[in-house]
Amino acid sequence: MIPLTIEVFLDIMKSGIGLILEIIVPPLVVSLIVGLIISIFQAVTQIHEQTLMFAPRVIVMFLTLLFLSGWMAQKILDFFTELLQRYFQMI
Repeated sequence: MIPLTIEVFLDIMKSGIGLILEIIVPPLVVSLIVGLIISIFQAVTQIHEQTLMFAPRVIVMFLTLLFLSGWMAQKILDFFTELLQRYFQMI
């Protein structure tokens, strides 16, 4: 039986925050790259339409989340399984 201490709590919180960062970085990087490409296109062509920036970014983000949803769900399930195992060790 492992006692619940502040170190165990902080370790779980650190793992959770690390998981959140690991999950959100790929969609954010894709969004950043798409935004940069569209900004360069707008600067070159002198077209400054707001929908030109918004629509492709939303479509690419949707496709990215659709493509990575299995990986994200597996990461969350692995974390939850680890969390439950730690909890049952403490009981």
